[in-house]
Amino acid sequence: MNILERYHAMDYGPAPEARNEADAWLAARDFSKALFIDGAWKAAASGKTFDTSEPSSGKLLAKVSDAGAADIDAAVTAAAKALPKWSASSGYARAKVLYAIGRAMQRHQRLFAVLESIDNGKPIRESRDIDVPLAIRHFIHHAGWAQTLEKDFPGHKPVGVVGQVIPWNFPLLMLAWKIAPALAAGCAVVLKPAEFTPLTAILFAEICERAGVPEGVVNIVQGGPEAGAAIVNHPGVQKIAFTGSSEVGKIIRKATAGSGKKLSLELGGKSAFIVLEDADLDSAVEGLVDGIWFNQGQVCCAGSRLLVQEGIADAFIAKVKVRMSRLRVGSPLDKNTDIGPLVDRTQLDRVKGLIAEGARQGAVCWQPDAALPTTGYYHLPTLATSVAPANILAQEEVFGPVLATMSFRNTEEAIELANNTRYGLAASVWSENVNLALHVAPQLKAGVVWVNGTNMFDAACGFGGYRESGFGREGGREGMFEYLAAKPPVGSAIKPATATSAQPVEQADGSAIDRTAKLFIGGKQVRPDGNYSLAVATAKGKLAGEVGLGNRKDIRDAVAAARACKAWPEATAFNRSQVLYYFAENLSGRADEFASRLVQLTGVAAKAAREEVEQSIERLFLYAGLTDKFEGRVHQPPARVVTLALHEPVGVVGIVAPDNQPLLNFISLVAPALAMGNTVVAIPSERDPLLATDLYQVIEYSDIPAGAINIVTGRSAELCGVLAKHDDVDGLWVFADADTCAKAEADSIGNLKRVWTGNGRSLDWTSSEAAGEAFLRRAIEVKNVWVPYGD
Repeated sequence: MNILERYHAMDYGPAPEARNEADAWLAARDFSKALFIDGAWKAAASGKTFDTSEPSSGKLLAKVSDAGAADIDAAVTAAAKALPKWSASSGYARAKVLYAIGRAMQRHQRLFAVLESIDNGKPIRESRDIDVPLAIRHFIHHAGWAQTLEKDFPGHKPVGVVGQVIPWNFPLLMLAWKIAPALAAGCAVVLKPAEFTPLTAILFAEICERAGVPEGVVNIVQGGPEAGAAIVNHPGVQKIAFTGSSEVGKIIRKATAGSGKKLSLELGGKSAFIVLEDADLDSAVEGLVDGIWFNQGQVCCAGSRLLVQEGIADAFIAKVKVRMSRLRVGSPLDKNTDIGPLVDRTQLDRVKGLIAEGARQGAVCWQPDAALPTTGYYHLPTLATSVAPANILAQEEVFGPVLATMSFRNTEEAIELANNTRYGLAASVWSENVNLALHVAPQLKAGVVWVNGTNMFDAACGFGGYRESGFGREGGREGMFEYLAAKPPVGSAIKPATATSAQPVEQADGSAIDRTAKLFIGGKQVRPDGNYSLAVATAKGKLAGEVGLGNRKDIRDAVAAARACKAWPEATAFNRSQVLYYFAENLSGRADEFASRLVQLTGVAAKAAREEVEQSIERLFLYAGLTDKFEGRVHQPPARVVTLALHEPVGVVGIVAPDNQPLLNFISLVAPALAMGNTVVAIPSERDPLLATDLYQVIEYSDIPAGAINIVTGRSAELCGVLAKHDDVDGLWVFADADTCAKAEADSIGNLKRVWTGNGRSLDWTSSEAAGEAFLRRAIEVKNVWVPYGD
C-alpha cells in the first residue's frame, strides 16, 4: 500500500475527553441542597428532588433539589433585599464583579465544557470551542456596559428584580445571555435552569460565590414547571426573560398581561437556509452542516429549511448526502464526534413522530447508512426531500437533526418561501454576489440573517426574532434596554368608558349643517360597515357632530389596507421625512381651525388650545427630522465579519389613543410609527374623535400614501380587542383603562405581536419624555445581518 492509499484508508480513532474532574465534582456535592438563594445552598422546602441523567447512556447523574413556590418566594425576597444596594453601586463596582465572573469561568472552562457535554449530550468540540468561550465573552463584554451605563443610557434605571427561565439546549450560554446584562444594568436575578440540564448552572453559582457577587444578587433555583410558573406569577418580579418554546411563551404572555411586568421572549424558529445558484456549493454544504446539525439540531435558530435554487438543486443535494454520510455519530466526549445524543427519551420520541408524520404527508426521508450507539438517545441525521410548503416538517419546529428541503425558481420565490412560516428568528443566505445577498436579507422576516455563514453570535450583537419567535433582543445595545426602564411622564388613571357616553347629547342650535364624519381607510373616507354613528358632545354637552361607529369588519378592512400599502415602508427615510414635514406644514395652515375645535370639544382656554396645536406641529417636525437620523449601527465582533444592525419597521401597528389632549396624543403616537416606515390603524379618542377626523383632509393633501394611515372611530375597548386578536397586526400601542390594556396583552398571543400599553394610565403628552427615541424604539425591529469578509 502506497502513501496515497494509506491516506485515503485513514479513519478517525477515538479521542475521548477526560471526564475525571467532572466526575469528581459530581461526587463531591450534595445536589439535594442545590438551590442557591441569598448566597447560601439550600434544599427545597418540600424536600423534593428530580433526576438528571446522561443523554449518551441514560445513567443517573444526580438527584437535584426541586424548587417549589415557597423556594421561589424566598429567592425573590432575597433579590428584592439585595437590589437597592446593588443598583446603587457604581458602574465600576458592578464591572469588577462581572469581570471577576468571566475570569473565574476562564479558569474553570474545561470543567464547564465537560459538564455541559455530559449533562446535555452536545459534542465536546461545541461546548469547548463555542458555548463556554461565548459565555465568558458575555460577562466580560457586559462589564463594559456596566461602567458606561449612565453615559450610554441616560435617564434609565434598573428594571428591578428579574425572573429568568432558560432552556436545556444551551444551558450555560443562555444563562450568560440572561445574567450578564441584568447584572450590568443593576438588576437582581432569580434564574431557573431547565430540569434536563441543571449542572453548569450549579457550577456557575459556585463561581458567583468566589467572584464576590453580593448575597441575593444572583439566585439560581432548580426546578420544573411549578418553579417556572411561580417566577412568572410572583408579584415581586418586575421583568420576565424567557427562552423556550413558542407555546410556553404564549402562556407567559397571557399570565403577565396587565401586571406591568417587562417581558422579553426568545422562542422557537424554523429558519430558512437559502442557497442561490451562484453560491460556492462546497462552502454552503459546510455551512449547512453547522446550520442544522449543530447541537443535533436542538437549536432555535437551526437552518432546518433548505431552500435551493432549481438549477443547482440536484448537484447540491448530492453533495449534502455525501457529507451526511461522513458525519460521525457517537459519544459527546469524543473530540471527533459531530452528532451526539438528543437530550432525553421524550425529545427522541418527538423527533421520530414528526418524521413519521412528515413522510405520511409526502416527504421522502433519507438517512446515511451508519450504526448508532447501543445506549443513549441517538438519532441519525435526516434529509427530507419532496417537501411541500405545508408539510409538517416545513412548518413545525422539529428540534432535532432533520432537514426539510424545497427548491425555488427565482429570488422572489425564495423570499416568499422563506417567509412562509409563523416564526421569524433567523435565516442564512448563500451567494457569491454580496449585492444580491444584501438585497435578499432585508426582505426576510427574521431578526438575524447570516450571509455566507450561519450560527454566528457575539455579545456585542443583538439576537432575537419576529412574529412567533418572540420579541426583545439579547446581546448588544438593544439587549441592555431589556433590563432598563425609563420613567415615563405618567398622567392620571384612565377610567373605562361608561354607558352614559352612549346616551344622546343635547342638540346643537341648528346653525351648522349636520355632518357625520366617516372612517378613513385606504386613503378614502368610507361609511362604517354597520351604518351606525356615535354622537360627539361639546364641552357644554351640546351635539358637536357624529362619527362612524366602527366594528370588526371596519378594522379588518383597515388592516388589509395597511398591509397592502407598500409605498410607505419602501420609501426612503428622506422621502418619509419630507412627507411628515409637509404634514406639519399643512396642519400649521389650519392651526386656528384646530384650536377652535379643541376649545369647543374639550373646554380648554383658547391659549391652551393654541399651545396644543403648536406642540402637535412641533412633534411632527421632531419626527420628520429624526426619520433619517434614528439609524442602525455597524458592529465589529471579534471575527472577520461586520454585523449590520438595521432598523426595520415593525409592520402594521395598531394605535389606541386616550382622551386627554386628543390632538397632541394622536400625533405623538402616530408620527413616530410613521417615521420608521410602519403603516397605522389608529383608534382616536373615543370622547373627542373629531380632532382626528378633521385631519382627514390634511392627510389627503400631504402626500401620505393611501393605506399608510387608517382611522377607525368608535368604542375604543371593543376595537382594541379586535386589533389585539388580528394576526395581521404586528404591533399594538394601547393607552386605555387598565382592563382594556390587560385584555390587549392577553389577546395578542395569537401571533405574539409586540404590545405596548400605558398600564391603565395616560401620559403627560406635553412632556419632552413623551416624544423622541423612546417612542422610535417601539416602532422598529432590529435586524442583525452578519457579513463576513476576506478570503
